[in-house]
Amino acid sequence: MNEEKAPRRNRLGQTVIYVLASLCLIVTMAPFVWMFLSSVKPEADILRMPPVWLPWPFTGEHYANLLYKGHFARNLLNSVIVAVSATAAALLVNSMAAFAFAKYRFPLRDRLFNLLLATMMIPGQVTMMPVFILLKELGLLNSYAGLVLPGAASVFAIFLLRQYMMSIPDSLIEAARIDGCSEFRIFWKIMIPLSMPAIATLTIFTFMGAWNEFLWALIIMLDESKYTLPVALAAISGGEHGMEWGLLMAGSVVTIIPVLIVFLAMQRHYIEGIAITGVKE
Repeated sequence: MNEEKAPRRNRLGQTVIYVLASLCLIVTMAPFVWMFLSSVKPEADILRMPPVWLPWPFTGEHYANLLYKGHFARNLLNSVIVAVSATAAALLVNSMAAFAFAKYRFPLRDRLFNLLLATMMIPGQVTMMPVFILLKELGLLNSYAGLVLPGAASVFAIFLLRQYMMSIPDSLIEAARIDGCSEFRIFWKIMIPLSMPAIATLTIFTFMGAWNEFLWALIIMLDESKYTLPVALAAISGGEHGMEWGLLMAGSVVTIIPVLIVFLAMQRHYIEGIAITGVKE
């Protein structure tokens, strides 16, 4: 009797889990669905009460206006340049630092790494002014380099990659050295391919952070033609004609598309990296 009830309880539990997961999915996706539908609605229907979910007629005027309003196409290109450059720089710098901390033995290595971890307690806002002054002295204000270089090295990224690289057997490195591989070739041909789950995870985090960066871009970018998308969207929302909701929704849709593409491209490695990184020793 108990054996017959067990499968029923299991099916009931699975049904409850599926229902709860479906509700969470609906709650999560509803704002994005509303954003997209609002981007193809006539302006008068966006704030209508009761809400109009399915717009009729569909309109693409908000997307057309977006391309002709200000420097939005240039702002999109700026975000692509900054996000790709910041991601590439962060992957190169942080992976090399992580390799050194994970596989090399040098004096005070562990103490230096612990000191780096301690700096994570310092809020980023505290260092904004010194970094701003430094960039001003170097003549890097209002430039792509001013957005990319301050975030090229990240303690969190070094920690993330180091924890994964420590799980890679030292015997592989020793065998490569015996075969005559240089240190850079070991790093590039062995460590990087074997660390792809962690690198994919860091790629997504770094790209999203650089793509969505608002405050720092607002501070150092003085020319509207060099604004990134988040700053440009803020300028649109505070325009001289008041809040243009359709234009803002269209800009938001355009903004999230590259992030979705990067995530979908890295999804398999990302899930594997989340499951493994920081667990293996």
